[in-house]
Amino acid sequence: MKFLQKLGKSLMLPVACLPICGILMGIGYAMCPATMQGGEITGIIEQIGYYLVKAGGALIDNMAILFAIGIGVGMSEENDGTGGLAALVSWLMITNLLKTDNVTVIMPSLADNADATLAFNNIANPFIGIIAGVVGSMCYNRFKGTRLPDWLSFFSGKRSVAIVAGVTSIVVSVVLLFVWPIVFGALVALGDAIVSLDAVGAGLYAFFNRLLIPFGLHHALNNVFWFDTIGLGDLTNFWAGLQTGDVTEAGRTIEWSLGMYMSGFFPCMMFGIPGAALAMVHTAKSNKKKVAIGLVTSAAIAAFVCGVTEPFEFAFMFLAPALYVIYALLYAIFTVITVLVGFRAGFSFSAGLTDLVFSAPLPAAQNTWMIIPLGIAAFIVFYLVFRFAIVKFDLKTPGREDDDEVEAEKQAVLANDDFTEVAKIVLEGVGGKENVTAIDNCITRLRLEIKDYTKVDEKKIKSAGVAGVIRPGKNSVQVIVGTKVQFVADEFKKLCK
Repeated sequence: MKFLQKLGKSLMLPVACLPICGILMGIGYAMCPATMQGGEITGIIEQIGYYLVKAGGALIDNMAILFAIGIGVGMSEENDGTGGLAALVSWLMITNLLKTDNVTVIMPSLADNADATLAFNNIANPFIGIIAGVVGSMCYNRFKGTRLPDWLSFFSGKRSVAIVAGVTSIVVSVVLLFVWPIVFGALVALGDAIVSLDAVGAGLYAFFNRLLIPFGLHHALNNVFWFDTIGLGDLTNFWAGLQTGDVTEAGRTIEWSLGMYMSGFFPCMMFGIPGAALAMVHTAKSNKKKVAIGLVTSAAIAAFVCGVTEPFEFAFMFLAPALYVIYALLYAIFTVITVLVGFRAGFSFSAGLTDLVFSAPLPAAQNTWMIIPLGIAAFIVFYLVFRFAIVKFDLKTPGREDDDEVEAEKQAVLANDDFTEVAKIVLEGVGGKENVTAIDNCITRLRLEIKDYTKVDEKKIKSAGVAGVIRPGKNSVQVIVGTKVQFVADEFKKLCK
């Protein structure tokens, strides 16, 4: 659980880059429809729109790399950038080794396996980015102090981290070489089974589509339903101007209501996400409301305008995974309802206002006016469900994370302004540097991990003039210093080297 919490906090760094990308893309698509629909781009307005779309897409399209570096830095001790570099090395190594062109050289039989080829075509996804980030940070934490013989001393310490991460990534790639096609193929098979379930199947598809986003595996299902993996092509046939779905494949006929695997996303993305965002703002702690508003409001705008949902989803999926499952379930429910009431719309990018407007004139579009009642219902339901779940189960959504400090701690005054002396006394009080395994600090506390709790002398620590000592666990000590904690932490780290 602590690992997931740290992973979730680490993701906040790259997630903070995404809202502006969604807004840029939404404005860009509105100014330049040809970016989405095709056709000639003429005039200064359309050219500016095209430029904005590409600017936003630069980060959205490379979100997996942002995750790798963000997690590499965020999960490294002292948030050292070396962990981010190691994560980038891991990402480049894994995604290059597992490119389709490379794996088919190593295992030629894969070239004739359509499922395996499709799997490795989608290897550069957020899940692999997360793996690379974890590899980079773990290599940093474990090998940052490595000492090598004199003739290799140049590569000692932090310089060894990227090398170890590269070697580790080769091993990880070998494992994924065999595991990834199985996981990806299982999802394609699941998609095949869902097709026969009509509206319920569409709901299941929407549920798994959202649920698999953290791992980047939703592409497997998307290829089944939206494109021609099995000949279905809900998206391609919709935009090709067809009116009904009717595909004969392997001696059997697949019939479905064209657009049913896209329509349910519109009320959820355009209205449900803003409703959930409002619930997060209303339930945020009073001292963190502005932070919550800044993060989820821009994410809600991005979702409404152009259906970019990652800024919103990654803002809470690791902080409150149970809530993310509920979020995916709401997609399933509204998708079933949408299919049954006859609302049909399609998208070429995602289910935002821009795609709704441009898909409305197509032959397969039906009852697009129903986005208003469906949207209102989605806004209310998402708001109520999110608010109830957040409050009832005290979920750590944006603005509700555990406080590293309380107001009283902010007012704490360090009795001794000799930070080096304070650090020395605290270090002596926790049993010396040999007893310290990790050093960190928040806004007001020096947070230490120790080996032997019996060596801790709280009276000695308090004699340094600190405001208090907290023992949250057998191997954890937190010293309440106040807002000058950074200076004490810096001196403490120097003494421990």
